[in-house]
Amino acid sequence: MAKEVKFSLVFRDMWQSAGKYQPRVDQLVKVAPKIIEMGCWDRVETNGGGFEQVNLLYGENPNKSVREWTKPFHEAGIQTHMLDRALNGLRMFPCSKDLRKLFYKVKKAQGTDITRIFCGLNDPRNVIPSIGYAKEASMIAQASLCITFSPIHTVDYYVNLAKTFIEAGADEICLKDMAGIGRPESLGKIVKGIKAIKKDIVIQYHSHAGPGFNVASILEVAKAGCDYIDCGMSPLSWGTGHADIITVQEMLKDAGFKVKDINMKAYMEVRTMIQEMMDDFLGYYIPALNHLNNSLLVKPGLPGGMMGSLMTDLEENLEGLNRWKEKNGQPKLSTDELLIKLFDEVAYVWPRVGYPCLVTPFSQYVKNLALMNVMQMEKGKERWSLIADNIWDMILGKSGQLPGPVAPELVELAKSQGRQFETEDPQTYAPDCLDEFRAKMKANGWELGQDDEELFEYAMHPSQYEAYKSGKAKADFEADLAERKAKKASAGTGAIKAQDLKVTVNGETYTVSIAPNDGSAPAAAPAAGAAPIAAGEGADVLAPLEGKFFLVKNASEAPVKVGDMVKKGQTIGYIEAMKTYNAVAADCDGQITAILVNPGDKVFEDDPIFKIK
Repeated sequence: MAKEVKFSLVFRDMWQSAGKYQPRVDQLVKVAPKIIEMGCWDRVETNGGGFEQVNLLYGENPNKSVREWTKPFHEAGIQTHMLDRALNGLRMFPCSKDLRKLFYKVKKAQGTDITRIFCGLNDPRNVIPSIGYAKEASMIAQASLCITFSPIHTVDYYVNLAKTFIEAGADEICLKDMAGIGRPESLGKIVKGIKAIKKDIVIQYHSHAGPGFNVASILEVAKAGCDYIDCGMSPLSWGTGHADIITVQEMLKDAGFKVKDINMKAYMEVRTMIQEMMDDFLGYYIPALNHLNNSLLVKPGLPGGMMGSLMTDLEENLEGLNRWKEKNGQPKLSTDELLIKLFDEVAYVWPRVGYPCLVTPFSQYVKNLALMNVMQMEKGKERWSLIADNIWDMILGKSGQLPGPVAPELVELAKSQGRQFETEDPQTYAPDCLDEFRAKMKANGWELGQDDEELFEYAMHPSQYEAYKSGKAKADFEADLAERKAKKASAGTGAIKAQDLKVTVNGETYTVSIAPNDGSAPAAAPAAGAAPIAAGEGADVLAPLEGKFFLVKNASEAPVKVGDMVKKGQTIGYIEAMKTYNAVAADCDGQITAILVNPGDKVFEDDPIFKIK
């Protein structure tokens, strides 16, 4: 009898690999019946890393979204699965143990069947606890092997890692080929090796199309015994996304596998709905280059799920860099020139920081470090002169054990800054936090939510949740979308007209002014309901890079206030750029006389953000 290979629609990752945002809950509920009608899916990726956080960013409750989105698939007998960052949960930095346990209880209650647990360091200390917590919550625990290509990441390395996870109780194994750079022959050998350990273990293969290997890889893993294949569909297949279900289904059918037929009428209807979502607002956050396959991605090995945001990040950083170059009489760079410099620097940086698998958050860390190096060196500064705390945590071992050694130049830099390398279990650096967040919610008069899901959301994404609750997130999103629409509408006219946008949040209407960017930094707008902060006396502390300003990066930190005395080098705030928090340090001893921007405001490099006297 022919072996059956089943298909999973990675609907969440399709969007994450294309751009910045995900569909609204009304759009998800509308498309679900047609996805079911396609008849070819046994699983659908409905939520997880990146998906739920962006709901907050445009002002929607992610818990409501997940509950309504998973419901129709359950009723149709289709399993739902999510992406889970192990120690980091759904975010970029470690979670406490009590938050991790609540995480799985909430997601199971909301309707998620399978959690795909991964750690970009492939550190069992990060993955194995999550296997146990997921199973305690009656979820199916799918442990991932983060696939990359390096002298360290051999076939034996991955087979032995799978054995460790199976012995720890993993129900399934996923080959998470997040950059699509796994070589087909090697991937087939890994699947055979895992099946030799446990013949009936379920294996699912996930791969991105960008570098061009993944169709050949899908055929190899299927021949080796893989059970499920992740696929995308038009208009979000290929490019930085995934192989289209039509191609994969036809290829496997021709190879003699048993596969389900595709209802093409329903396929075309889903395709149309996805395009309508893109035309509505999502397409404004999808760079054109993300629709294209690119063999240049073989060298840096950056994951498809990150490429959706990378090109947007690159455009914003290029704008800031070229502003500096113009000011200093230097020729501007093009997007392609900066992209090649970035890819070359990633290839330089990656082995020197110990070969972490380039998947969230470590793909962002390596890419951000490489991009900061490029930006600094373009301005005549030294490589390694701007390293975010999150990235140092990875280098120093606080996120888990790196697969390879750290380069001597970074070891010396760490020592010169008084930083120590760590060998403790990474969980020890994230103490329990839920009682603290319960108290904060009570003080704010906020409900904990069904199954404590609002408590979970606040503890998982503190700053984003507060911006969502205040209405600032929605107001900022609406203003940004209006500006993007204005730019598109003005294409070909050579000018963008200034306009006022009215945004209603929680029953209150705010007027947001949209105006063309003349190359200078816009004045920071205060958060909804916040009074402007008057400038004081003293020297300016300037933003070291472009991004969003925050006083703290997590709830355990106490924010500095006007009137506080600070020491030179003391961290007094952060710039969040490309999903990492970059410390802003005091330039001198003195007193903070003014905080010139509000938390969550966008700032440009060299914008004044504090005054110290």
